[in-house]
Amino acid sequence: MNTSIPRTLFVRKDIDGFFGLMTDNLMQLIVIGALCQSVCGMDASRVLGTILPGAAISIVMGNLFYAWQARRLARQEGRDDVTALPYGINTPSLFAFVFFIILPVRMETGSAELAWKVGLLACLGSGILELAGAFVAEYVRKHTPRVALLSALSGIAITFIAMDFALRIFSRPLIAFLPLAIILAEYFGRLRFPLGLPGGLVALGTGTLLAWGLQPFGFNYMDPGEVKNAFIHFQVHFPHASGYALWDVLRTDYAWKYISIIFPMGIINVIGSLQNIESAEAAGDRFPTMPSLAVNGIGSIAAALFGSCFPTTIYIGHPGWKALGARWGYSILNAIFIGFICVSGLVNLIFAVVPIEAGAAIVLWIGIVITAQAFQTTPTKHAPAAAFGLFPAVAAYAVMVMETALREAGKSWEAVGLDTFTAHGFHIYGMICLERGFIITSMILSATVASIIEKKFIRATIWTVIAALLSFIGIIHSFAINGRGIVTIIGIDAAPMFSLGYCIMGITFFAAHFLQKHGGRERR
Repeated sequence: MNTSIPRTLFVRKDIDGFFGLMTDNLMQLIVIGALCQSVCGMDASRVLGTILPGAAISIVMGNLFYAWQARRLARQEGRDDVTALPYGINTPSLFAFVFFIILPVRMETGSAELAWKVGLLACLGSGILELAGAFVAEYVRKHTPRVALLSALSGIAITFIAMDFALRIFSRPLIAFLPLAIILAEYFGRLRFPLGLPGGLVALGTGTLLAWGLQPFGFNYMDPGEVKNAFIHFQVHFPHASGYALWDVLRTDYAWKYISIIFPMGIINVIGSLQNIESAEAAGDRFPTMPSLAVNGIGSIAAALFGSCFPTTIYIGHPGWKALGARWGYSILNAIFIGFICVSGLVNLIFAVVPIEAGAAIVLWIGIVITAQAFQTTPTKHAPAAAFGLFPAVAAYAVMVMETALREAGKSWEAVGLDTFTAHGFHIYGMICLERGFIITSMILSATVASIIEKKFIRATIWTVIAALLSFIGIIHSFAINGRGIVTIIGIDAAPMFSLGYCIMGITFFAAHFLQKHGGRERR
């Protein structure tokens, strides 16, 4: 083993890498604050005093580990160009957990406290799956078409990530279009800014300056009172254990209610992290898979145990940081800065000073890239499978919009009645059935179509049998309407029509296999 290694912990290019990774992480914190408070109705004290300090634990721990890992690899191989794996809060899980777990619990029960506790359980479950996935990731990846995983992810990206922030941008074009142009120019046009400033930082800065600069002209985008309150109520919040909250929710029926969201998101996180490790290897840095994935899962578990609802993950983009010249110091700097921001109380000030529209373009770009990935990194012939997998997410987004509209109008699904919609030609039953367990449904539909495209009809049959079993026990497609809204019905024979329908599909594909094998003529 060559023990030659640079003596310094930092190189100049680590500063560039730090600004890029820090901007991404900071944007996640802003989004968490905005969604948890304005959408899910949580108190600022819960977000600033518990969730963000809990997130700090996982972010600091992970960044320091991956920095140590990179330095260790550099020592083993005797080179000074190793770049640490980027790490931070998982963006798709953030939105999935907010819109499909935390918000529904808040709407169903009216309790933001219970919604937070269920979010903790979701984060813990995701972390356990990620940790277990360190040992089985290769097997899952081998037997699940990539398009199935990416299509499910892109469905969330194009609706709950990209669409929501696109609407924010077009709601306030005066302050949002300039940051949008900057992000598009750098991320898609590869434009380099003076002094090597990252586009995300420039976008946040210009958007913030515009929002405050337009105040004298009657555009009241910002509230100086919020800034004053941030200074008045400045308080340091150290992480504290939240095991009691997890124990409380484990004793309720919520312990298994959202498994159809938690399980596929955990699998997606594992596969995504594995792909990012492979991406790093392609760029020249070969990190061991098992410990890299294990720490990824441990970070999410630690976040849940200390009050954060949001898993952390290995980020995409290692080759970009490597090309930039960052090594392992940028990861250390990110751990220090984000950890300090989360516990110091300065996040509250950032919420008050930086408008969400200033960073909306960054999240929009993330959503676009994730969606495009389903089509760009899979075989071209699998594009129909990727497109087919988008429908469940579109249905889920539509259901969420309709639920919000009904709630604001003082109505409920039960009071209005689904037949009111069907009487006007709107297929509301199909939309809600497609929405229930939509991430799993998306994966199954995409995998089935991909298998058919590959003429692997037996594999397509297996996927439809899986769908039949899941619908039979209510994991997908099963629902009922009551005073609490739309609820999933878990139990035997929960969605019999879907179970039977999938069985019919499976028989058809099984017959297609024999038709293809014994004299069937292939369509040209």
